[in-house]
Amino acid sequence: MDLDWPGCRNVRDVGGLPTADGRVLKDGVLIRSDSLQYLTADGVEEVRRSGVRRILDLRGDGEVAASPTPFTGTPLAVRQSLQDPADPDHGQPTIVDACTWMLDQRPELFAAAVKAIADEPEGAVVVHCHGGKDRTGMVVALALSVAGVPEDEIVADYYLTQARLAGWLEEQLAAEPDTSKHPEMIEFRDTRAESIVAILRHLDTKYGGAEAYLLHGGITENDLSNLKARLVG
Repeated sequence: MDLDWPGCRNVRDVGGLPTADGRVLKDGVLIRSDSLQYLTADGVEEVRRSGVRRILDLRGDGEVAASPTPFTGTPLAVRQSLQDPADPDHGQPTIVDACTWMLDQRPELFAAAVKAIADEPEGAVVVHCHGGKDRTGMVVALALSVAGVPEDEIVADYYLTQARLAGWLEEQLAAEPDTSKHPEMIEFRDTRAESIVAILRHLDTKYGGAEAYLLHGGITENDLSNLKARLVG
């Protein structure tokens, strides 16, 4: 369900998604978004009215320092970068390569992000990075997989971002006069369904699926149970 938070382009509640056993995800528990740095004053009020209890910011230190959100440094905000500052520049040629590199490099950080969703006792958890596309997409896909949401529904939710950010991509391309850079911009800023499909296949083939990957990263079976209880009605 799309949410209207003025200043955000890509914010939605994943509540209502079905699970494989015929249940649905609870509304008002997990919200995915682009960076809250763009929120207007009205947008900030909408966040507060949405029952948000935790805002999980997946951006790196430099991103947060350059573009803090209205909630940065407040009790609501939790920082959980998915890369260590000591990590080398990934230098990967495609978005799928970059995402799977991140997953392989720092499983403990992805596990910590998912645990932060599971640990909030009540209210909504907002997960965001910059565009709400790749880092947010991977963390949300992991959480949805644990909750038992079928892959086709996870892929469909991920793909919704393409329409939400299409205008923003057009603006970025129009602002870059060097058209030789456009293919790379499109590769890393477009949202294609096949990207998350490839990422999920990587988790399956290398780790045995989302739950096995998260356990490899240090999450516990109790954490997984808490996450399922939080998300599924």
